[in-house]
Amino acid sequence: MFGFKKWRRNRIARRAFPAGWLAVIEKNVPFYRKLPAQDQAELRRHVMIFLAEKDFEGCGGLVMTDEIRVTIAAQACILLLHRKTDYYPGLISILVYPQAYVAKHEEYLPAGVVAEGYEVRLGESWRRGSIVLSWDDIRRSGADIEDGYNVVYHEFAHQLDSSGGRGDSSAVFRERSRYIAWARVLEKEYERLRHDVARNRRTVLSSYGATNPAEFFAVATECFFERARELKERHPELYGELKLFYEQDPAELR
Repeated sequence: MFGFKKWRRNRIARRAFPAGWLAVIEKNVPFYRKLPAQDQAELRRHVMIFLAEKDFEGCGGLVMTDEIRVTIAAQACILLLHRKTDYYPGLISILVYPQAYVAKHEEYLPAGVVAEGYEVRLGESWRRGSIVLSWDDIRRSGADIEDGYNVVYHEFAHQLDSSGGRGDSSAVFRERSRYIAWARVLEKEYERLRHDVARNRRTVLSSYGATNPAEFFAVATECFFERARELKERHPELYGELKLFYEQDPAELR
């Protein structure tokens, strides 16, 4: 089965990349232009495989188009560059709303009390099966590659985190010693962010990362790709661990 999957992916990757898809990436994913030619070619191969394997569904009246599919795929696959990958193996479908949407929210309080309500969301990642995104926020967050915010990076980082390394070549998951160092640095940086947020200190990382460790990793991923030089200067250990995890060094891109 694995041999057939590899054969099929190689066959897909050898196809000519559609000119219309490239135009979408150049327009909607400005980070692509910063990549060296070799990385651009690798990203295009990843995009073709990703689009062949994942289902996309428009929600809330959104009509699905190639522009939406390719824009999401390109940003999601930036996180996969340079790594042997199984293309987010737990992910089956991407659900896209035209804009921020309302979802049911449950909060577990002391004494077993569950508070239910609704909240506006820009995106969410389910541990198994799906990612939900807002097309309006995909376009806005992808257009500015230096604001530290990207909804696709954020939700797909959750997918990587929840996979526990399944289908992932990162040394963080391959080597126990690396994982221990990774966990130590991320825990320390998470507590540092919580401390800074509690004292209303300005941080390069979004305060949303102080919510819990999973959100911290997703926020750190956004910052790594969008505010790389500032993150490297102010959080060198964290930057170093993310550089090893993603096998990329965006601070060196021009």
